[in-house]
Amino acid sequence: MIARIFFLLILLILIPDLYLYKHYVIRKKLSLGKRFLWWLPSLILIVFTIGLSTVKAFIPDTIEIISVYLLLLGVIVIPKAVYSICSALGLGYCRMIHSRKNYGNLIGFFLALFTIYMAFYSFLIGPHRFTVRQEEFVSKELPQSFDGYRIVQFTDAHVGSLPVDLLKKAVDSINAQKPDMIVFTGDLQNLQPDELDPVMPILKELKAKDGVVSILGNHDYAFYLNTDFATAALNEAKMKQKQHDMGWKLLLNENFTVKRGGERIFIAGMENESQKAEQTRSDLQKTMAGVPDDAFVIMLQHEPTAWRRTILSKTKAQLTLSGHTHGGQFKLFGWTPVSLTTDEWGGHYQENKRALLVSTGLGGLVPFRFGVIPEIVVITLRNS
Repeated sequence: MIARIFFLLILLILIPDLYLYKHYVIRKKLSLGKRFLWWLPSLILIVFTIGLSTVKAFIPDTIEIISVYLLLLGVIVIPKAVYSICSALGLGYCRMIHSRKNYGNLIGFFLALFTIYMAFYSFLIGPHRFTVRQEEFVSKELPQSFDGYRIVQFTDAHVGSLPVDLLKKAVDSINAQKPDMIVFTGDLQNLQPDELDPVMPILKELKAKDGVVSILGNHDYAFYLNTDFATAALNEAKMKQKQHDMGWKLLLNENFTVKRGGERIFIAGMENESQKAEQTRSDLQKTMAGVPDDAFVIMLQHEPTAWRRTILSKTKAQLTLSGHTHGGQFKLFGWTPVSLTTDEWGGHYQENKRALLVSTGLGGLVPFRFGVIPEIVVITLRNS
């Protein structure tokens, strides 16, 4: 991950320091030792960046390493960059109006303090918060016997980096809903299936009348491991086996029926359908095999962009449940960076009588959250 943006990170570290050194530090005529101390944090971060860029996998096996690195960027580099930008803009404005008072320095100072607050909150508080979101889906096509049927969706656990206290809280809350069904919509691990071993006893506690149903997300495959085909296949097989060992019903481009009072609905689970061809394992024909045209179908698909790209046009699935986006894990004044790449990043989306519910999930590859609270979603089905 770091190798992909290595030069951008080096520039982000160096340019603000060069600006501040030129406009402030050099004027103080500091000793050589004190100037070295000024540059020391940046030198450490440059060495840190070089070291991380040599990691072959997408992220280091020890998630704490990347978390510490990103926290240091958040409390040292980003505040300097924010202050430098504000100061430079203010300086330019001063020269335009021939003023000596650079208000950009004052604005930059307070914005830099705010970015430091965001960094500490995002890593130390945000990942431990939790909420339960209630949703209702109404459809005339829902069999009457399923009116009031309750599904709890959770997604993107990323248990390799998820705080254990949050996972326990989520499992307890899911069970407290007394759901008819629990669905997990992908990304149980970060990179390796062995990440599940410490938390499998917790996940085994999940209980629902019709069981726990799951699909795989992009991180549940071996897409992000720089390894040979045999090792990748073994890891994927281990992930599938561990879900079966927990008693989960893992759907791999397949479907099954749930019956109530002589009526039935279909639960269909597609494998990952990505905008990247190399990360696509979905087979829509297999997924919908045997499903009647007039059936009520709940589609599980990790990637929400597949809803408009494939599901709406090629199936009659009335309700689709997705995750993947994490809501960007950051939201400020209602804006999240993930909105730049997709319109359906979190919440309830309707297209005529069909809907997509996207959960912003529990965790993430890196455990930070600001403005996007980890969640489970309780979905109540209603016959209109």
